Amino acid sequence: MRNATRVWINGASGQVGKAIVEALDCTEYEVMASDKDIDVTDLAQVTSFCDIDYPDVIIHCAASSNYGSDNNDIETTYKVNALGARNAAIAARRVNAKLIYLSTDDVFDGLEGHPLNEFDFPKPVSVYGKSKLAGEQFVRELCPKHLIVRSSWIYGHTENNFAYTVIQKAKANKKVEVAVNELSSPTSAKALADFIIKLIDTTEYGIYHASCEGVCSRYEFAKEVLKYEGIDAEVVPVVLERPVNTMLDNLMMRMTGIYKMPEWKEALKEFYANRET
Repeated sequence: MRNATRVWINGASGQVGKAIVEALDCTEYEVMASDKDIDVTDLAQVTSFCDIDYPDVIIHCAASSNYGSDNNDIETTYKVNALGARNAAIAARRVNAKLIYLSTDDVFDGLEGHPLNEFDFPKPVSVYGKSKLAGEQFVRELCPKHLIVRSSWIYGHTENNFAYTVIQKAKANKKVEVAVNELSSPTSAKALADFIIKLIDTTEYGIYHASCEGVCSRYEFAKEVLKYEGIDAEVVPVVLERPVNTMLDNLMMRMTGIYKMPEWKEALKEFYANRET
């Protein structure tokens, strides 16, 4: 008789997937991690894996972030983010698994000027945001036992995030130009992973916003990162023609009382205190 909950994390080499794998207690969970070895855009591969390994929970982290790109590769972005989510949803329903799908604040246009909760209507403007919303729609339609987790400005131990880009630019040029009127909540991969792990054993379903508490600008975030890095670089505030605010309000988290995210500066402090040397 099987005792440990079987958890499949796909996209396990990404910053959130990696943080989940590292944080999961292997005495409590049987962890199955995959990345490029299982192509999430291939339905046969995804369903075959589930038919053989029969996970109780699928945490779908695999994504094409398109971070820093010009959004030209529309087909690849939709294939990974929308089709990949569809395939995970089909496979999850097939084996009666709970599906936890990692989404993003980019499903909003950022023009509302107030914190965005789970009941605000998504209006993505980027290809990435549109593809992630398409993934959400597939998950909702195809898998009854689902959780959609939206977060913002995620940073971790990978190169594919804003914090890493700021550090590299500062090292190269000793000067970084950053938007002062683009607002949201920086969220460490570890803080997000802790919440996602909490969801594994709950009976909660639906959409949850999960960003660290508080709000700042890209400019403020960059200054904090460089302070912890000990890099003496000039951070130049840039005013965007169109202000952007994608601060997420963790309303469902408060209403259900299942969790509370840390304040963003505390999460950043913990990230540097525990960072690998």
